[in-house]
Amino acid sequence: MNLFNLEHKVILVTGGCGILGGGIAKYLAENKATVILLHYKEEPLLAAVKELKTINEHAAGYVCNVVEEKSLQEVAKKIMDTYGKIDALINAAGGNKPGATVGPDQSVFDVDVEQFKQVIDLNLFGSIIPSLVFGKEMAKNKKGTIINVSSMAADRAITRVMGYSASKAAIDNFTKWMSVELAQKYGDGLRVNAIAPGFFIGNQNRALLTNEDGSYTDRGNTIIKNTPMNRFGDADELNGAIHYLASEASKFVTGIIIPIDGGFSAFSGV
Repeated sequence: MNLFNLEHKVILVTGGCGILGGGIAKYLAENKATVILLHYKEEPLLAAVKELKTINEHAAGYVCNVVEEKSLQEVAKKIMDTYGKIDALINAAGGNKPGATVGPDQSVFDVDVEQFKQVIDLNLFGSIIPSLVFGKEMAKNKKGTIINVSSMAADRAITRVMGYSASKAAIDNFTKWMSVELAQKYGDGLRVNAIAPGFFIGNQNRALLTNEDGSYTDRGNTIIKNTPMNRFGDADELNGAIHYLASEASKFVTGIIIPIDGGFSAFSGV
């Protein structure tokens, strides 16, 4: 038996048109999973699904909003009517807003509370609500796995990203809480885990970490100095942990958060 076999598994990916979600979706499609992208905008969703279909003809996508329960319930019904099951949900939707960060010349008292709430809504409830809606369908089948996306910002005070940090810290707690709840009430076929990426350069943080000439900013250099592997991560380095958590290889694993950080969380800075 191949514990890592993903063929015929129906795997939902929220934020499937982003760099992180899109990269994960592509990898899963390459490994013969039936990947279903969930995104709130139709045009980029159709483009992403079209690209995925060149890898795996079974790829599909649905327009929905991860913070709107009714929208997700409608999509859940369509998916269950079509596929009859949901093997895995990957909550990759998320983001940040300028007002929820503390700028170099600001203090915590300058944070925009409304934008802070929006960041919490997207990162926390954007994982909780899909987990409740799609997790309910998994519970009916007594089988399924939910994979959340945490962050290094959850475990320690990463300066500036106040709203993002708070939401990801809550993701850690929700992951553990939901894992216990589902296992105790619906059996050992239901699992909830998370990955905690370290520092990866993407469109959202590129200007924060690198200069126009490609050199690191002061913040970028600070991160590298505190990362024992002495580099930023590549997005495809998340795929191994995702594959493990989505497969039968981790069938006795629930309630954990896996750091993928080049040693950042292990290093004291000394």
